[in-house]
Amino acid sequence: MNDQSTAPLQLSDLISQHSARLTQADTRLLDVLIQDPIRAAMDNGKDVSTRAGVHPASAVRLARRLGFKGYPEFRSFLQSSLTEGENGDFESSAARMAARLVRAEEGSLLASVLDSEIAALNNIRNAVSDSDIRAFSERLRDGRRIFVFGRGHSAALSALIGLRLTRSGYHAINIAAQMEQLPELLCSLSEGDVLWLLSFRRAAPLVQEVRRIAAERGAVTLALTDLHAARMDPAPDHHIAVSRGEPGQSQSLVVPMTIANAIILDLAAIDDGRSIRALSKLRAFRATSRLMPGG
Repeated sequence: MNDQSTAPLQLSDLISQHSARLTQADTRLLDVLIQDPIRAAMDNGKDVSTRAGVHPASAVRLARRLGFKGYPEFRSFLQSSLTEGENGDFESSAARMAARLVRAEEGSLLASVLDSEIAALNNIRNAVSDSDIRAFSERLRDGRRIFVFGRGHSAALSALIGLRLTRSGYHAINIAAQMEQLPELLCSLSEGDVLWLLSFRRAAPLVQEVRRIAAERGAVTLALTDLHAARMDPAPDHHIAVSRGEPGQSQSLVVPMTIANAIILDLAAIDDGRSIRALSKLRAFRATSRLMPGG
């Protein structure tokens, strides 16, 4: 049973505690705040009062009735509710962006994003081991073909991984870029192939189905996900799940990209020069061909 005394205080709790003191103007203000909690966390007291059609000082009076020293402190409470709450707001891209904005002090947005990225990257040190990286690279090295699949934001990383593996001399297929041929490609999956799945925020039904087909056909599945998309059934053969940032932070794409880069670099270290030879061959071919853009 949850300890109510240690649970985070919500706006609804404050309204219940102080309902006897609330005025008609307070009710109009609260209606505005509750209807759009994202904007409520962004606006100052004057803006909220204007939208509610009450005196500019009404927002300050409401904040004090709810136990705050002034509206800035009340606004900080609303921001914390947005960035730290567990009410599903972060399924909304607008809420995620608003949460990042409210964490950034005025004039230091870039610094806030950098701090968020650095914190998420530092977390990898404790969350991912060299043995995790090696488990992926060994499977890639030994695979007959490598199918890479990601949807949404992870599709960009899927394309990059497919390109880098191809340049390293591996038969890599970015199936995320060939969705119209998805049945044909997955039908050819068999034992000896490797499926590298990427999934962020949630494991979409399509990702789950691709995983199921790979298991049914005996292909090895590697999964690189964030913590929100970590649950897959059946479980992947090897799985790296890592946080891309706390709620209200930037939900870094740098984190999974860094892990993917480490895996591909480790692959080059264990494939008896295959990656190095392929890259050298590609460089020589580029130098002698007329395929370069603008040539």
